Amino acid sequence: MYHHSRLRRARTPLTLLATAAIASALVATSVGSASASKGTTTSEGARPTVVLVHGAFADSSSWNGVIKQLKEDGYPVLAAANPLRSVGGDAAAVKDLLATIDGPVILVGHSYGGAVISNAARGADNVKALVYADAFLPDTGESVNELASKFEGSVIGDVLRPVPITRPDGAKDFDFYIDQSKFHQAFGADVSANTARMMAVTQRPGAGTALSEPSGEPAWKTVPSWALVGSNDRIIPRELQVFMAERANAHIEEIRSSHAVTVSHPDAVTRIIEKAARSVR
Repeated sequence: MYHHSRLRRARTPLTLLATAAIASALVATSVGSASASKGTTTSEGARPTVVLVHGAFADSSSWNGVIKQLKEDGYPVLAAANPLRSVGGDAAAVKDLLATIDGPVILVGHSYGGAVISNAARGADNVKALVYADAFLPDTGESVNELASKFEGSVIGDVLRPVPITRPDGAKDFDFYIDQSKFHQAFGADVSANTARMMAVTQRPGAGTALSEPSGEPAWKTVPSWALVGSNDRIIPRELQVFMAERANAHIEEIRSSHAVTVSHPDAVTRIIEKAARSVR
């Protein structure tokens, strides 16, 4: 471990009144819940909001185990829907979400999500700490593809399945998926075979543009960072993770995990997030 059917019958007035009453109650409940949630993030001594950003070949459900533990420990949590279209565009979407949150934020990224949070946090004053879980920490001008080939050990080039797509502006691109037959061993060897099958089917592809787009100036140069390194990661090899984390002066912890650390070891991911959170309270 390092320490660094529409209805044909007309509704009766009574039915309409009942419907209106229910709707009013739901609105009131929603407003009350939203106010309480907002108050949680602004009251003195409140815990910071944890914002989770998934990477390519995953979706927000990959954080479910982490979300459960953070909520049980009293942390407000949001899982961002990462578009996976471009580093700049994805970071802008997350940054817009950050702007709606009152109080301090701990921003967490997994895999390609690390590149996104590194850019999204730049200039976002409420982000007090960055946490990288088996993630990329690019420096200015570096792309995920470039980093993935920096050290030996990644199998990503051998398992990807490209699907041609046309972007909204008419430009041609590819969506990249991990071949379902190779997903278990490549992405999450330490999760059950059934879980891996579900993850493989529900994976969200990363656009080729996103994976090859150079990063802007990363926020880890000015924001305190933590990194959880999976020593059995076959997507981002351990050596590469350590290199990036040390370069960012991150507090590093290591765990024997596949790339799917948020699914296989949600407890370890939660612990390092909470360490980062305690440092800014």
